[in-house]
Amino acid sequence: MTILDAEVRLAAFEWLERRIESIGDVLPRSILAQGFEFKGTRVPLLGPQGIFKPKILPEIPLSITTSPKGPYEDSFATDGFLLYKYRGTNPQHHENVGLRKASIENPPLIYFHGVVPGKYLAVWPVFIVGDMPDQLTFKVAVDDMTYIRKMKDVVPGNGMVRDSDAEARRAYITYGVRHRLHQRGFRERVLSAYKEQCALCRLHHRELLDAAHIIPDNEPGGDPTVRNGIALCKLHHAAFDNFFFGIRPDFVVEVRRDVLKETDGPMLRHGLQGLHNTILVIPIKLDLRPDPELLSRRWVQFKKVA
Repeated sequence: MTILDAEVRLAAFEWLERRIESIGDVLPRSILAQGFEFKGTRVPLLGPQGIFKPKILPEIPLSITTSPKGPYEDSFATDGFLLYKYRGTNPQHHENVGLRKASIENPPLIYFHGVVPGKYLAVWPVFIVGDMPDQLTFKVAVDDMTYIRKMKDVVPGNGMVRDSDAEARRAYITYGVRHRLHQRGFRERVLSAYKEQCALCRLHHRELLDAAHIIPDNEPGGDPTVRNGIALCKLHHAAFDNFFFGIRPDFVVEVRRDVLKETDGPMLRHGLQGLHNTILVIPIKLDLRPDPELLSRRWVQFKKVA
């Protein structure tokens, strides 16, 4: 890895930090494709293909991307690391060769995880830690910048410094990132399906909306899928989680009896009691609507409390 290569990567990381601080961690593709300027040269961070190398870099890609509706099925291995598919089926394709070189020279890359079309979560630094040509797959690990020597101190050609604790540390960090990606992706997909409004009160302020699990993610069946989610404002999310109301498999809302009998001001009257016997606002597409079987399981739990 040359001095130029190291400087570009560090500049990309710093640019991403600034963008996330200003607009949040879900980044639009348009901003990432535009990129930043480095010494008079524009450096985009991703391109049409998943494995991307800007022209300013000589050989090794800067980023890898998983698209929410892409042709490749990237996943996580049993050891916690990300499995990233080759470009096509030819191991000697120049993009695959570039990532293979990254596994040898050990430069840090960026991983863009598509949560919904046109929106991505950025993870860095990531490293190519394995190459499995028989499976047309690379193994990718996430690390922490605090454990890595500053790039300006890297000796050209030696890549990043490797240390004896790297594998265990990266497995732990990658596992945590995996959970964050799944949950943030779940939120974005659910809010998109519900057109960014609460399914009960139709509140549209994104900052006040959550993606509520029908079946909690720590229970069997609590997968982070749209059909196990409902877009709710923070008040109704907390009330749903604590069984103040339940949702029948036919999408009708029933408020707990003792809550209906309470007298506690306009918020209770309009925010909760007024929901009784109303119908959930659900997506038009059938494959985005709450799964009736999951609602039925949740309904049984609610009735035990009610």
